[in-house]
Amino acid sequence: MKLLKVLTLKLYKGLFWTFGRCFHKDHRLIMFESFLGRQYSDNPRALYEYMSVHYPDYRLLWSVDRRHRKIFKEMEIPYVSRFSPSWMIYMNKATLWITNSRLPLWIPKPHDTTYLQTWHGTPLKRLGTDIGTVHMPGTETEKYKRNFTKEAGKWDYLISPNRYSTEIFRRAFQYDKKILETGYPRNDHLFVNNDAAAKDNIRRDLGLPLGKKIIFYAPTWRDDAYHARGRYKFDLQFDVERMYKELSDDYIIILRLHYLIAENLDLSQYEGFLYDFSKYEDIRNLYVISDILVTDYSSVFFDYANLGRPMIFYTYDIDNYRDKVRGFYFNFEEEAPGPIVKTTEDLLEAIRETETVDFNEKYDAESFRERFCDLEDGQASKRVCDEIVCHLKDKIV
Repeated sequence: MKLLKVLTLKLYKGLFWTFGRCFHKDHRLIMFESFLGRQYSDNPRALYEYMSVHYPDYRLLWSVDRRHRKIFKEMEIPYVSRFSPSWMIYMNKATLWITNSRLPLWIPKPHDTTYLQTWHGTPLKRLGTDIGTVHMPGTETEKYKRNFTKEAGKWDYLISPNRYSTEIFRRAFQYDKKILETGYPRNDHLFVNNDAAAKDNIRRDLGLPLGKKIIFYAPTWRDDAYHARGRYKFDLQFDVERMYKELSDDYIIILRLHYLIAENLDLSQYEGFLYDFSKYEDIRNLYVISDILVTDYSSVFFDYANLGRPMIFYTYDIDNYRDKVRGFYFNFEEEAPGPIVKTTEDLLEAIRETETVDFNEKYDAESFRERFCDLEDGQASKRVCDEIVCHLKDKIV
């Protein structure tokens, strides 16, 4: 099985290299990909939407995992199936690649293709070469770090949401090319689509009741809890029955698991209270409609901070995660812009507290936003696209 995999990768790499020499570069073709081709979302989506309007002369095409083509078909987004012969041709012809996660290491980047890596979060947990011991399946620490930096060496541009991230990205990715410190394009949506009418429309589209507050639960994955490589385990670690009894009159909970989590949770017993939107195309609308964010170590809280709404950190395993699994870049327990809780009882108490207490004031959320969100103003997509398009035009000249 291992030999077959090695031979298959060699075949793909050979075909990719061959196609690169058989087709001329298309200086108007740009390839987009989000989370390994599984979503129409995040920074690539924001850049795609901006370019569709402001740079209509470019041909924009998505790289999509064939198991996740439905949303692209429904929304009539032009795409090609990842790893297909057509995909290899278009990837070689494209003048620009835009993605938010690492591409497979075997893919050779053509010398005349520009690679824009948008990444997908402000780091709390350690990244890349900063990770002490890698607990992910299918790799070992030094190999993981070596592969990470080898892939980062292909990037021509890297987007950073703030100065704090820029410093970490330089070191953790061992990246020495250009960083666009612009804020995250994906957060533009929070500034331009966040009025009452937009919220009501999203609720209706999702089939959610209008008369209740929304708690948004968005946990991350655990490196050391997995089924197999790229497929991680997760269980709801709070008492769902108690949450239902104490909150369902006034609240609903919407859930979105990380794209690497493989679980399909059975929530049928709590229909009308607990909704799973893990397969929803983009998290940004879930931010907009929610009244409270509950998360753990996920970078979602850096983005959600732009909304100035209460955040609660349900970190039932913080000692293990902080000390053994990943480690943090700053003192999370002291600097988190909201309460850190470890039990269902404390979680319920914190949710109730949001009804009477100004979390922005109590947890100094303004200082947090000044440090991590100061570039966010709804114009990040413009800043990135203007810079990149200028670079593409200079290449042709």
